[in-house]
Amino acid sequence: MQYKNLGRSGLRVSQLSYGAWVTFGNQLDVKEAKALLQACRDAGVNFFDNAEVYANGRAEEIMGQAIRDLGWRRADVVISTKLFWGGQGPNDKGLSRKHIVEGLKASLKRLDMEYVDIVYCHRPDASTPIEETVRAMNWVIDQGWAFYWGTSEWSAQQITEAWGVANRLDLVGPIVEQPEYNLFSRHKVETEFVPLYSTYGIGLTTWSPLASGVLTGKYSKGNIPAESRFALDNYKNLANRSLVDDTLKKVNGLKPIASELGVSLAQLGIAWCASNPNVSSVITGATKESQIVENMKALDVIPLLTPEVLDKIEAVVQSKPKRTESYR
Repeated sequence: MQYKNLGRSGLRVSQLSYGAWVTFGNQLDVKEAKALLQACRDAGVNFFDNAEVYANGRAEEIMGQAIRDLGWRRADVVISTKLFWGGQGPNDKGLSRKHIVEGLKASLKRLDMEYVDIVYCHRPDASTPIEETVRAMNWVIDQGWAFYWGTSEWSAQQITEAWGVANRLDLVGPIVEQPEYNLFSRHKVETEFVPLYSTYGIGLTTWSPLASGVLTGKYSKGNIPAESRFALDNYKNLANRSLVDDTLKKVNGLKPIASELGVSLAQLGIAWCASNPNVSSVITGATKESQIVENMKALDVIPLLTPEVLDKIEAVVQSKPKRTESYR
C-alpha cells in the first residue's frame, strides 16, 4: 500500500480506502463488517469513510463497534464522517453552527470515539452563510473533536469562498474535497478544481470509482444481480439512470483493454482513478472480502497505465472534459 499526504496537510492516507456507504447497515451488520475492515487493514488501508446519513446513523454504529471489537489502536487509522442530513427536524440538517456541533457530537457517540480525523460538509448549504460554517468547523477542531475539515460535492467557487473567509479570519480552511470521480464523471476533478490544487493545497478523497458498480462489467441491459446495490429498493432510480445503452456499450469496449493487461475491469477502473496525482485516496466499497482483495490489486495496475493504454481507454469512453480558457 502507498500512503499519500491529504492535499497539502501532513495527514497521510492510504491510496485506496474503504467507505461504508450502502453496505454498512443496509447489506451488512457488525460481524460481516469486522471481516471486511480487517481485510482492508491486512492490505494496508488506514482510511475509513462514513457519514451521519448512512443507514440513518447505523453505519457509524457498526463501524465503531467493529473497530472496537477488533481492538485496533485508534492512532493507526484515519476515520472520517460527513454532516448534512442528520434527521427530520428543522435544525437536524444543513451546515448551521447548531447542526455541525450537535451532529458531530451525535456521530462521535455512535462511533464511540473521542474524535474523527476528518469531518466533511456532506453537501453545500445555500441557506447557511459560509462564514457560519467555517467558524463552526474551526470550533469543533478547537474542541479536539476533529483534526481537519473538508467538503463533499462543493463547487470550486464555494470552496474558494470558504478559504476566503478562513484567510480573512485567520482560521483553518477546508483541506480536502470528496467528489465523485470515475471514467464517466470527470469534470470537477480534471477541470473545475484545477486552480484549487496549487492555490489552497486541496486534496481529494474520491468516491464511486466504479460508477456504482457499472464499471465492474457485472451489469447488462435487464440483468441486475440479486446481491448488487442496484437490486436494493433505494437504488432502483440510480440503476435506471446508470444502466443506459451508451454507458454499457462503453463498459463492454473497456473489457478487451483490461483483458490485454491481464486485470479485471474493476481493477482497471480503480487504478485509473488512483493514477491521478491530485487524488489522495480512492474510496472503494465492497460487500465481500474477496472483492476487497481484488480491489486492492488495483495498485499493481497503476504502473501499467502507460500513455498508450490511457489513450486506448479515452478512445472508448470519450469522456475527457474540455478545459476552459480560464483554467489554462
